[in-house]
Amino acid sequence: MKRSGAVAIACGLGIGSLALSAAALKPPAYGQSADLVLCDRLAADPTDPDKPKDVKGTAEIAPSDLATAIKFCKVASAASRRALYQLGRAYAANQQLPEAVSAYRKAADKGSTSAMVELGVLVATGSGVAKDEAQARKLFDRAAAGGNPRGATNLAALNESGGAAPDSVQTRAALAKAAETNSAEAQYQLGMMIAEGVGGPKDDVAARALFEKAAAQDHPRALERMGAFAQSGRGGPQDASAAKAYYEKAAALGNEEAKTALKRAECPIVLKDKRGNVVTHLCF
Repeated sequence: MKRSGAVAIACGLGIGSLALSAAALKPPAYGQSADLVLCDRLAADPTDPDKPKDVKGTAEIAPSDLATAIKFCKVASAASRRALYQLGRAYAANQQLPEAVSAYRKAADKGSTSAMVELGVLVATGSGVAKDEAQARKLFDRAAAGGNPRGATNLAALNESGGAAPDSVQTRAALAKAAETNSAEAQYQLGMMIAEGVGGPKDDVAARALFEKAAAQDHPRALERMGAFAQSGRGGPQDASAAKAYYEKAAALGNEEAKTALKRAECPIVLKDKRGNVVTHLCF
């Protein structure tokens, strides 16, 4: 799976040795149980649409918190779809894949789009469950239809990887819906499809607008694309200084294409030998 590097899947506040207990945490005013509060604190996914806005979430559950997260999420999952999904996250992080699959399935059945995405990843890769790309596609499609940006981007990645019956029109539509949620990755992926005319008409102006939105959220590849579009005047005004600024920001975030573009701008003349090998760059 390529477009986003791989099917992409997801910081935290570890408590480890503090050994907090449910009794030590007062439930919030809106009535959540202490078990769910602790489950959220240790295992909430920052990208989960079910996550309350006041919960930060953690991209990766700290190893020292796994046992505690499983304990409290298991209790809270009896009454919370979000906790059931987070229980799956904790199991997956603890390499208990069959348990993770079971928790994700239950959460997905209850409508958790994040669980659909994570289960789709496991099914697509055959991790803890039989590999089934067609089923993974259905899960990603369901998640995307539910407005989950990762469902759309993972569907795009699965399509590009050569999965069964890629449908670029469907993927573009799913990405368009996900982009409406202000997902930088969805905006970038959709921009690439529109810029290349995949799954629909080619439109450089629309592609540039999407790259600009994603770049405003510091998406490295979108920043690089904005640099390229500004440098060439594609889809909008040509602006060398803006292009350089975009490239520099993308390069600072580790984007190799932007680093190369900056090098080309500094040293535009390339000298090669008879075999076509680069001998040196002339810089100004």
